Amino acid sequence: MSVYRYARAPAQPADIDSLLAWPVLVLLLIGLVMVYSASIATAGGSRFTGHQETYFLVRHAVFLSIGLIAGAVAFQLPLRAWQQFAPWVFLAGGLLLILVIVPHIGREVNGARRWLPLGPVNLQPSEFMKLFAVLYAADYTVRKLEDLGSFKRGFLPMAMVMLLVGFLLLREPDFGAFVVIVAIAFGILFLGGINLRLFLLLALVLVIGFVALVWLSPYRRARMFSFMDPFENDPFGKGYQLSHALIAFGRGEWAGVGLGASVEKLFYLPEPHTDFLLAVIAEELGFAGVAVVVLLFLLVVQRLFAIGRQAITLGRVYSGMVAQGVGIWLGVQAFINMGVNMGLLPTKGLTLPLMSFGGSGIVANCIALGIVLRVDWENRQLMKGLPA
Repeated sequence: MSVYRYARAPAQPADIDSLLAWPVLVLLLIGLVMVYSASIATAGGSRFTGHQETYFLVRHAVFLSIGLIAGAVAFQLPLRAWQQFAPWVFLAGGLLLILVIVPHIGREVNGARRWLPLGPVNLQPSEFMKLFAVLYAADYTVRKLEDLGSFKRGFLPMAMVMLLVGFLLLREPDFGAFVVIVAIAFGILFLGGINLRLFLLLALVLVIGFVALVWLSPYRRARMFSFMDPFENDPFGKGYQLSHALIAFGRGEWAGVGLGASVEKLFYLPEPHTDFLLAVIAEELGFAGVAVVVLLFLLVVQRLFAIGRQAITLGRVYSGMVAQGVGIWLGVQAFINMGVNMGLLPTKGLTLPLMSFGGSGIVANCIALGIVLRVDWENRQLMKGLPA
């Protein structure tokens, strides 16, 4: 069946969930402003950027524009099309993860091989794999609804697939993406009705596995110890990023030092426009700015789960699982990033969704939200008695 048949009923703007669309738009705009503020010193002082202070701002604005267009295109495809394509896009994502670790193909930065060079930009397959994991896990759950109580028929096939994906991600290494994708896959299985005792056993195995991965990896062990004591007598060592992030939070106090007035972004705090964007927000906008960001993320995640529950109530299980899977993805990743910035969790290479600099992440986030807005639109059509 042609894809063009799927797109014959364009969505109407009036049918968009404003309680989801507006918070997302506000987060995207705050992110654009804060990426510029956080990166202006880094961009202006680097030969790599040609000393252009707007280098990261312009690129982020371009990525954001591409993401919004891609999200609008994704909005036009019905969920039955995404369900049909789910195994194939997941397979394509796996092939990209293989390509990225092939020498002379994947691009290595700071010891990690996570990017595929595509001319003037770099593609990060692990970001899109999060979206593909949502689509595939939702499809798997729907197909295996009758078998979710069985270890062999329901749980084991998904576990084997996730282990393979995890192996590829850890070869990059990208431990943060691995944690998020595992949370997505098994969170969707849990929502789909997997046996509770089996799920608790799985959770125990995952905890033991994560502890083993940390203990057997010297650099992960070092990050764990730096998280426990970031201010130890090693000023340029493993606790450097976290200690300066905490200093930024301390300087911001209640109302912040003012937009653009951060000191930590002046070559003290590494990656201020990516992994540690929230620390710059805390310094410049204070507790008030951080609280606004947290509340916006809470509203977005709540709406994603509400849309998913509504779809399931209407008998559209796949659509509901996709919406809630996106909620798990954005919620878990935002929680980890915020926890890292605040010193509540060990340092991880995860960006703040919708806000941090990073083309692949922004585009993947926008496509995912475009799909969820389509879920909501189809829900509304059905409640009006119209075909979705």
